[in-house]
Amino acid sequence: MLFSQLASKKSLRATILSLTFMKHKLYQMGFRCKNISRNNLSNANNSRDWRIFHDYSQSLIKRAQELYENEIFDLEVPNNIYAFDSTIIDLCLSVFDWAVFRTTKAGIKLHTLLDVKTNIPLFIDITHAILSDVKKLDDLILEANAIYVIDRAYLDFLRLWRINLADAFFIIRQKSNTSLRRVYSHPVDKSTGLKYNQTVMLCSKKA
Repeated sequence: MLFSQLASKKSLRATILSLTFMKHKLYQMGFRCKNISRNNLSNANNSRDWRIFHDYSQSLIKRAQELYENEIFDLEVPNNIYAFDSTIIDLCLSVFDWAVFRTTKAGIKLHTLLDVKTNIPLFIDITHAILSDVKKLDDLILEANAIYVIDRAYLDFLRLWRINLADAFFIIRQKSNTSLRRVYSHPVDKSTGLKYNQTVMLCSKKA
């Protein structure tokens, strides 16, 4: 599987074709059989628990984070900073009819939590494209003192309150129709790029 990913192979047939030209290196690559076939690879893939790859990737992420611990970061912020967002991957509706997104379109959505300081993804989930972004906030394991940078699509006060209860922080863009009023304006140094520092109160009853 790793070879197929690194070599940009898009099918088992292409993977087998490349491996047949490297028979003298198969043992060093971890293959214990001389004859590689699509049937062998399919059976091997089906017989392995996906949690093996999950646990292995988590151990690699932990090692990579340790390597970047002493790297110089542009922002002088001691907190861990995470960016959370999603992107839609378009699919052909006639082929992927299970991934209906719109009447003439299919797609899946890739949700990613990125460690900003190391550029390492810590959380990746693939869902139907029709799923609302804000619902994936419920799946995050929140870290105390961490800063979560999210887009306005994740503006949900109940879920943001959950981040607050975890002793974490969030940075989010305000929606244009957010009903709030200014309570107090704090002094700011606008030469730093900061426009306002205001304490506000939400006006809507539900919020």
